[in-house]
Amino acid sequence: MASCMRSLFSDHGRYVESFRRFLSNSTEHQCMQEFMDKKLPGIIARIGDAKREIKILSIGGGAGEIDLQILSKVQAQYPGVRINNEVVEPSAEQIVKYKELVAKTSNLENIKFAWHKETSSEYQNRMMEEKVLQKWDFIHMIQMLYYVKDIPATLKFFHSLLGTNAKILITLVSGASGWDKLWKKYGSRLPRDDLCQYITSSDLTQMLDNLGLKYECYDLLSTMDISDCFIAGNENGELLWDFLTETCNFNTTAPPDLKAEILKDLQEPEFSVKKEGKVLFNNTLSFIVVEA
Repeated sequence: MASCMRSLFSDHGRYVESFRRFLSNSTEHQCMQEFMDKKLPGIIARIGDAKREIKILSIGGGAGEIDLQILSKVQAQYPGVRINNEVVEPSAEQIVKYKELVAKTSNLENIKFAWHKETSSEYQNRMMEEKVLQKWDFIHMIQMLYYVKDIPATLKFFHSLLGTNAKILITLVSGASGWDKLWKKYGSRLPRDDLCQYITSSDLTQMLDNLGLKYECYDLLSTMDISDCFIAGNENGELLWDFLTETCNFNTTAPPDLKAEILKDLQEPEFSVKKEGKVLFNNTLSFIVVEA
């Protein structure tokens, strides 16, 4: 889950560290990997049929780790076929990391990369102004819709860019996850700004239904070990608290009654499971595949 916290943290280093702790204490990456290995090959099975070049658009591609996994699956499905991979990513820092990853990765000879330092809405506006609407065979939005202001308009626009047999892959936290319960119950009491939305797959599928778009949704169980959050003064726990609440130094700055309420709820079955002495927060991910 790419936290909305990034925009709230004045201390960028602390945000990066709290996100790193989230990844090391959760099965997020393993969950993504499982989807890429088991589900993605079937999803992309026809996107390149009878095409001399496969065009892929990555929205919010970050540092490229997931993108390269997706590309390797497309290469396996269509060996030797040229791939045009364009990346829309607002962070210059992430683009640098992405380029470094490409430079040290082998077997990318048939892939042409291009990066655009812009948000999805800036890309959308630029395309509308240029009046050249490129068609794509596969568009993916991994953990990025939290940062989009008008999600239905964004979905409608990118759906209009799909070519024959093309698909959009969207990843978000599931409506069945602990995040959904946490945001609904405490969202109004936690600090936030207008750069981020609390959105889960339940909200997204409602939007897709309203737009009349055809889709499939896959949920894969993921957990985050938050046991350290219940140990006073534990550094790992404090950083995980920051990540959960999207608040810098939550443990030391939050009103005691709010902290006590969340602390109690995090141990409840709708938020977490207790297993082998650990408290595992429900971080279930949804993978939504939208058809052309």
